[in-house]
Amino acid sequence: MEIKTLIRMANDIGSFFKSYPDQDQAKEDTASHIHKFWDRSMRVTIKKHVTETSLKESQLDQFVFEAINKYLKD
Repeated sequence: MEIKTLIRMANDIGSFFKSYPDQDQAKEDTASHIHKFWDRSMRVTIKKHVTETSLKESQLDQFVFEAINKYLKD
């Protein structure tokens, strides 16, 4: 799957969880959702994108970028 599509999907997921009052829990829930519903190759691709790209260049919402960076495990 193209990274552009994964970015859009991750940002959509983050948009839902971002409204939660506890932002740390919301980030953990965002990463958990990605882990549960995305296949391994998708998770590896988005995690690699986050680790190899700056926030500004990633096209990810800061909330999503931080969620993936901190909580997404393969």
